[in-house]
Amino acid sequence: MSVPLGQRIRVGLYGLRQRLRGRQRFPMALMLEPLFRCNLSCAGCGKIDYPKQILDQRMGIDQCLMAAEECGAPVVSIVGGEPLVHEDMPAIVAGLVARKRYVNLCTNGVLLERRLKRYVASRRFCFLVHMDGTRERHDASVRRPGAYDRAVKGIRLALGRGFRVAVSCTFYQGQSAEEVAGFLDDMMALGIEGVTLSPGFPYEQAPDAGVFLGRGASERLFRDVFRLGRGRGWRFRQPGLFLDFLAGNQAYQCTPWGNPTRNIFGWQRPCYLLAEGGYARTFNELMGDTEWAAYGRGRNPRCAECMTHFGHEATAVNDAWARPLEALRVWLRPAAIGVPKTQGGQAAADPQISDELPEAGNEVGAPEHTG
Repeated sequence: MSVPLGQRIRVGLYGLRQRLRGRQRFPMALMLEPLFRCNLSCAGCGKIDYPKQILDQRMGIDQCLMAAEECGAPVVSIVGGEPLVHEDMPAIVAGLVARKRYVNLCTNGVLLERRLKRYVASRRFCFLVHMDGTRERHDASVRRPGAYDRAVKGIRLALGRGFRVAVSCTFYQGQSAEEVAGFLDDMMALGIEGVTLSPGFPYEQAPDAGVFLGRGASERLFRDVFRLGRGRGWRFRQPGLFLDFLAGNQAYQCTPWGNPTRNIFGWQRPCYLLAEGGYARTFNELMGDTEWAAYGRGRNPRCAECMTHFGHEATAVNDAWARPLEALRVWLRPAAIGVPKTQGGQAAADPQISDELPEAGNEVGAPEHTG
């Protein structure tokens, strides 16, 4: 992983403490969505289609900081919408950093050059710029000519001013392994911290459902990409077991509580991309009253094709604690050749990590404070 060692240690110790306390369900990262307003209208995202009165709403500074305190997770990913549109975002980031959270500000990068001077570089703060592939691919995906070049310019400027910068890439239909490999080479050449990978998820709100990959197509694409990646020095910001899952080598069930979402409506059930369970008023209500067993592959048809990092990275982390030797084996392979296994049989269709309900008393209440 290309995530700084201090962050990995902090997250690892946090998770170990939760497990020693007998908690089977606890958040690893808060998905903080303080607005839906965006300056782009991407094919794979329908957030901008909310009515104007909703797009005009914002979570305030105190609401955002309180959500982090309620949740207790050591990492906060600020999503949207476009967070750089939020006028109070610099104060929100500063407040989270002051509370010793590791903060990822997820942005399309179009406004990065203009807004960068309002932020302060910190080892706890990273701009995570969303890029959907090569220049042509990205501009078509976000429906804005020149968006790729503006994002790259912002990345270079942020790196030059000492900010941590990484890239998040979502894969869609029509992308070849060779195209993706060339894109990853270009991102590494910029000098970024690393890349986060995820296949797109065909959720109902997206305006163009035809752009998404199914599970089988995703696994084949990732295997082909990783095969081309041998020796190319790509840096990833995700657990090795999750990358192994993307390549079809691990069969995981989703753990949506690992990345709980707080937005203008409340705590979203069950996850960042599905809200069919409605909204909880508090984090404790979300954790204690949500019917978690109703979601995941084989339980809910909407979850059948999902392989996104929102629900499965936490599963991979939990698996690493449960099967440390397997985690070591997977980690040593990328260390040797740079990619997960890309040959041989794939994992069984049924998830190997169970999602049994925890015993009473082991999941209610916020985890230990991390500040």
